[in-house]
Amino acid sequence: MDSFGKHLMEVSQRTNRLCVGIDPHPYLLEEWGVDLREFSQICVEAFAGRVAMVKPQVAFYEAEGARGFSILEETIGRLREAGTLVLADAKRGDIGSTMAAYSRAWLGQGAPLEVDAVTLSPYLGVGSLTPAFDLAAENGKGVFVLGATSNPEASTVQGCVTSDGVTLAEDVIGRVDALNKKHFAGEDLGSFGVVFGATVTLDANIGAFTGPVLLPGVGAQGATVEDVNRLMRGNVDRAFPNISRALLSHGPNVAELQKECDSLAGSLS
Repeated sequence: MDSFGKHLMEVSQRTNRLCVGIDPHPYLLEEWGVDLREFSQICVEAFAGRVAMVKPQVAFYEAEGARGFSILEETIGRLREAGTLVLADAKRGDIGSTMAAYSRAWLGQGAPLEVDAVTLSPYLGVGSLTPAFDLAAENGKGVFVLGATSNPEASTVQGCVTSDGVTLAEDVIGRVDALNKKHFAGEDLGSFGVVFGATVTLDANIGAFTGPVLLPGVGAQGATVEDVNRLMRGNVDRAFPNISRALLSHGPNVAELQKECDSLAGSLS
């Protein structure tokens, strides 16, 4: 079974390195004049097969209860049927059997919410995510572990210095990197990625990381392609800028969404 890293590299070379978010904020639903299902269908039509990954924000679907999860399941299915890699932005993180259950929910073969990769929170300890790492490696899936996020509150935790003299964020990144080297030695791109905000000022050598780096913050939050290049120190083939609001503001017209998507993708090359 091919690894997620291999799939991601192949898709990004065929399309581009964008990760587009499906973020059905209530204000966007109002602006577009649509409901959750229509919003999701428009995004699938606009972005399927056009970018490296599409990232549904799970929280907005969860807020609608059973109906929301049903629509999310439909959306994931349609994207994957079109050959598009789906990254569920679920930020799951727990211990023991609970983490194993989360892992099966998102990374299990044939699970109702099966995706290609999922975001995880490591702040119960990177080791607590072992069930997800193991299942992802077994099933050809990926994970993206929160490393350094751009929210102002993050630095009080992620910026803490460990006994080894590095920040907690750097420690997380280093541990995930070590797992890539263990599970995916010899591959061009590991399947275990990290999330590193493009607006973050933390001086971490993210350019040396062996897996994909998801970089939110490009566009509406003010980060630029130059910021991405600076953070990756020239190793941009592993950088996957995540763009959501700056792109979704051009909806609901599919052609306009696609035009803006192509323009943003062109700026990465």
